[in-house]
Amino acid sequence: MIEAFWQQFVYHPDEPMIFCTSLFIFLFALFTLVYALLRHQLTARLIFVTAFSYYFYYKSSGFYFILLAVVTLSDFFLAECIYNDLQERPDDNRRRKRYLALSLLVDLGLLAYFKYTNFFVGMLAQMVGHNFQPWDIFLPVGISFFTFQSMSYTLDVYRGQLKPLDSLLDYAFFVSFFPQLVAGPIVRARDFVPQIRQVPRVSPRMRAYGVYFILVGALKKCVVSDYISINFVDRVFEDPTLYSGLEILMGIYGYALQIYCDFSGYSDMAIGIALLLGFVFNKNFDAPFKSSSISQFWHRWHISFSSWIRDYLYIFALGGNRKGKVRTYVNLMITMLLAGLWHGAALNYVVWGGLHGIALSAHRFLRMDVLHRDRHYRPVGWRLWGSVFLTFHFVCFTFLFFRNTDFSVTWTMLSRLFTDFHPEVLGQLLSGYGWVVFVMALGFIGHFLPKRWLEEVVSFLYGGGLLAQGMALVFVIWLIIQVKSSEIMPFIYFQF
Repeated sequence: MIEAFWQQFVYHPDEPMIFCTSLFIFLFALFTLVYALLRHQLTARLIFVTAFSYYFYYKSSGFYFILLAVVTLSDFFLAECIYNDLQERPDDNRRRKRYLALSLLVDLGLLAYFKYTNFFVGMLAQMVGHNFQPWDIFLPVGISFFTFQSMSYTLDVYRGQLKPLDSLLDYAFFVSFFPQLVAGPIVRARDFVPQIRQVPRVSPRMRAYGVYFILVGALKKCVVSDYISINFVDRVFEDPTLYSGLEILMGIYGYALQIYCDFSGYSDMAIGIALLLGFVFNKNFDAPFKSSSISQFWHRWHISFSSWIRDYLYIFALGGNRKGKVRTYVNLMITMLLAGLWHGAALNYVVWGGLHGIALSAHRFLRMDVLHRDRHYRPVGWRLWGSVFLTFHFVCFTFLFFRNTDFSVTWTMLSRLFTDFHPEVLGQLLSGYGWVVFVMALGFIGHFLPKRWLEEVVSFLYGGGLLAQGMALVFVIWLIIQVKSSEIMPFIYFQF
């Protein structure tokens, strides 16, 4: 029994630690007890949380937690060099550029090796006619997230928008903070750093919001996303030739809901856990399927990432819209192609990003050069619902490329969708997959509920105090146990 207990603290590749596992719930309960005892012991609290965060990452990627330490050390000291040079030579930035280039080389070099080596070497091998067998390179969980988070720190210091931290411990705490470590949101230093040395204060309303976000995130991930994935969506995408066009359409809708609930569910739980620890994260999703344009969609979907590529890639690196109309559209395309590549080392992600780049460019051209509307314009009435309908279906269409690494599968699904629809199988679909359809309906209804209704839930949790919050948590845990599969279902964005 003792051996089995200690095995829970050893890395197992097929059992990563995620928020919905019983091990995490048990450890987090112990963690919060120690955290509360160290509330007024700043250094001890920072060391304890940082150590737990490294353990959390170890349980996700094994000894590759060393990469997290490498990124932390290099960017901390290089940011200090950048800042010191800025103070000594404000009119000469040549040395600062070299420091920044070295920082980016470390961060992007690690990311490129672990994530893109097989992709680019494979493409090169195809061009020269070589039969390339992919190398056995492990992809550490969340490497795209913590490298981007650390890069934003050095970039902000370089741009003179942020003073570097004096303490390496503070910076290690910032980069490794476990709620958002492996799948975001990508937290900016200027938002998080001022909170590090404050005594954690969790007001009753913060606690109510924290419990609310954890409840909603767990429901999204473990009840909606996992259930429809296992029982319907994965089956459709694995062999679409077995299904009619109507069933494929439901599978496409299901995958859009699945990936949204999976990813936003993680973000919600990360935000909620951080609130219970006294830290505030910015919102990462804002009902993206309500968007009336593709531009608005990217203001609502994975907000921390979309704002990152806007600020640091589109505007800072490429110049944004400051270099003429043609260059603006080129910059949009480059940004979205690289955003697609960030999601995975495969051509289907590049195509997915390219389609969104084309849509963003087309929407910008239509809004500014054809209809002459400013960026604050919002349609109303039937125009609003028509715009939401078109935007949602475009997003669903592009998710085909996101989900399918094989383009022939995407073509098969589209072909059956338009040539073999068979609406008469609706009755069979409802009888055979009734619970799946029911859960999907609940998921979409919940997504489109007015925000004021959701605020009422928070008010109930706030007014009911610890009793209501505890009962709500127990109910959700019970519900998850009823519907969850026997296997751990990692979050989709763990692979990115």
